[in-house]
Amino acid sequence: MVKVSILYPNAKGSRFDLRYYLDKHMPLSIELLSKHPGWRGVSVEHGVAGSAPGAEPTYVVMCQFTFDSAESFAAAFTPHAAALQGDVPNYTDVTPVIQYNEVKLSRG
Repeated sequence: MVKVSILYPNAKGSRFDLRYYLDKHMPLSIELLSKHPGWRGVSVEHGVAGSAPGAEPTYVVMCQFTFDSAESFAAAFTPHAAALQGDVPNYTDVTPVIQYNEVKLSRG
C-alpha cells in the first residue's frame, strides 16, 4: 500500500483558503480519484502548531491519498491532472511538496 502525501508548507505571507479546499477541491478530488479500483482512502489534516511551544506548524495542510500502489495513484490521477492542478490557484499560492510513502505499519 502507498500513501501519496501532498504537503502545503506554512510559508510566511502565503495564502491558503481552507474552506475552499475542504468544500470544493477535496470533494472533486475524491469524486474523481475514488473511482479507480486501487483507491483505499484519503485524509486531510490542518496544522495547528509546531513542536515547540508557540511555534507555527511546518505545514498548513497535509493530504494523504492511500492507494494499492504508486501505479494505481498515477492511473487514477493522470486523466484528471489538468482539472485538479488547475484548481490549485483557487485555494493557495503555495507550491506543495509531494512524497510517495510505502506503508509499513498502520493501526486504527
